[in-house]
Amino acid sequence: MGLFAVMTAEVWLWANLYRLLDIFADFETALYFSTITFSTVGYGDIVLAHGWRVLAALEGVNGFLLIGWSTAYLIAAGTRIGPFKAGEHF
Repeated sequence: MGLFAVMTAEVWLWANLYRLLDIFADFETALYFSTITFSTVGYGDIVLAHGWRVLAALEGVNGFLLIGWSTAYLIAAGTRIGPFKAGEHF
């Protein structure tokens, strides 16, 4: 639950940054764009102006790394204390 909260907070922080920089007219659009960019889905229905594209790329890389590290952490925790504890299977 904690990892989900961290990722959600990060998406909301990116959305707030987009609003503070006045990239999007409303928060809903900023949050939608931030969510699809952070998760690296990238539908393409909303794109940033040419000067802001690097910012979106940074968010995508940030999301990719955070999701990857979170997955690695969960797998490592599962092999130490969880249902996939090392030495108890096979």
